[in-house]
Amino acid sequence: MAKILTITNQKGGVGKTTTCVNLAASLAATKKRVLMLDMDPQGNATMGSGVDKHQLNNSVYEVLTGDATIEESIIHNSPAGYDLVGSNGDLTAAEVELLQMPRREFRMKMALETVRENYDFVLIDNPPSLNLLTVNALAASCGVIIPMQCEYYALEGISALIGTINKINKRLNPNLKIEGILRTMFDPRMSLTKDVSNHLVEYFGDQVYRTVIPRNVRLAEAPSHGLPAIMYDKNSRGSVAYLALAGELIRKTDQDQKQAQQEQEG
Repeated sequence: MAKILTITNQKGGVGKTTTCVNLAASLAATKKRVLMLDMDPQGNATMGSGVDKHQLNNSVYEVLTGDATIEESIIHNSPAGYDLVGSNGDLTAAEVELLQMPRREFRMKMALETVRENYDFVLIDNPPSLNLLTVNALAASCGVIIPMQCEYYALEGISALIGTINKINKRLNPNLKIEGILRTMFDPRMSLTKDVSNHLVEYFGDQVYRTVIPRNVRLAEAPSHGLPAIMYDKNSRGSVAYLALAGELIRKTDQDQKQAQQEQEG
């Protein structure tokens, strides 16, 4: 059964979409079965996966509103190597329509139940805000990956996000937890970057991924070609870093599954 992970941060420009696209492609490169959901009306993750957001027959919008099933909306074997449910500007209207629907916070969770067995990982990209779209993603997930830059204001932002995750955990999804904190756009030459990084590790411990995503031109260029960095330049530092992150995520998932099995047997 798939491990469903939301990639989110209420602060914009921290590498959420870059992380979602490149982590999905890196997991797919290791032969994992991956589904990515683009929950951002901007549709950047869709375009970055090599799919034209303006040509979608069905999207996340149709899935949430019930106009199409998730099976009807999945684009199999996208150019980026994983399955995708894309989005576009239509999704902007979904939040208003969801307000009138029963179990509005659980629409995506209910949709995913029918395909969850077909995948190893489901990754969800989100808009940089806490709205009903993000709540749907968090209610459907078992873990949250938080990308963040190592700068002063990011520390304040992450405390607010953790408060949000705790509220969702108590009210909507008791299985939700922080899967990991990912340091992005990392520049070791800056003393502030190193200071914030050390504070993160000191406070969050093992929840901070060992893998660090560097500032990298190839990561910035790849979306304009509709490709993940691993397909645009597999030898770039950004590509290598996301492959390492995929390996770290797989190892952690295997360890958690073994521990859960031991607890059941015990």
